Amino acid sequence: MGKKPCWISRWLTIWLGLCLFTSIVADAQQLPRSLTIGSNPPGTVFYALASGLAKFASEGAPFQMTVQPYTGTSTFLPLLNSGEIDFGINNAVDMALAYQGPERLKIGGRNPFQHTPNARLVMRGSVLLTAPLVRKDSPIKSIHDIRGKRVTGEYPAQLANWYNLFGYLAGAGMKWEDVKIVPVPGVNEGVDALVQGRADVSLCALDAAKVKEADAAVGVRHISMDCSAEGEKRLRRAVPGYYPHWLKRGQATAVVEDTCVNAYDIYLTSHKGTVDRVISTVLKGIWDNVDKLPPLHPSFKDWTRQRAVDADVTIPYHPAAIQYFKERGVWPAAMDETQRKLLGLNP
Repeated sequence: MGKKPCWISRWLTIWLGLCLFTSIVADAQQLPRSLTIGSNPPGTVFYALASGLAKFASEGAPFQMTVQPYTGTSTFLPLLNSGEIDFGINNAVDMALAYQGPERLKIGGRNPFQHTPNARLVMRGSVLLTAPLVRKDSPIKSIHDIRGKRVTGEYPAQLANWYNLFGYLAGAGMKWEDVKIVPVPGVNEGVDALVQGRADVSLCALDAAKVKEADAAVGVRHISMDCSAEGEKRLRRAVPGYYPHWLKRGQATAVVEDTCVNAYDIYLTSHKGTVDRVISTVLKGIWDNVDKLPPLHPSFKDWTRQRAVDADVTIPYHPAAIQYFKERGVWPAAMDETQRKLLGLNP
């Protein structure tokens, strides 16, 4: 009789051990050993951002996140929609067009994006800054001087660049017919065309490695958009989500004088079916190390906790991201209505 408590104690120990083991196994099953994050090619700002986020998302996690570069973000959106890749670096305007689809939204009379209703926002990140690029010895001084010039265009692999150029032209009161288009698939090929002398004007994100490469090769500089009051109105009307941003001389590579550039938001995106614990684990890795990001690339200076949640987003947040932000007190009650409206676009 006196030995009974000992057997009960042993039984409880075994039972608790089995429960713990089962819990650990279940957790391991939920978290994969590897994750992918889609980006633009090496040399672009998006590739640099994806690399930095992958580094800290993987830190202390049971998985390794690897960057999967594509010719452009447009090309991997179908894979993001189907869940074939886990995460992506995208911009707000592209995601508005892709999430709503060509039946609901057109900009400049077109929306060539494949409908991507399953995309979900994990975190709103940095501001993406882009501007036209010319050779340093070019007589072109501003956007108004590009009339009749050879301008890289079409960008089938990176449709965002078509909208960038459309915005630049519209802001200056011009149309595609006012320039000579040099077709290129993506941003790197566009900068190559400029360096090789096949184009007079290209475009690129500020502080991209490709701009530094071009500057070292032939010398390049960014030129200003039309940021007059009327120019800003034309820009915002042409492409909702774009807004002007002034940079001081020397603030970025190829900014040789105070320059007005185009700005819009960068997103860390995923698929609506991504396991909650994957989302929360990735977010924790980034959230806890957000102060370590800026040394990796200048664009990370705006990848902050304060910018993570905003009502002016173009796709709904993943439920696990909402829960994560609520637990940290950065999800205002008003965001519930924003989320409801966005989900309502793809019932």
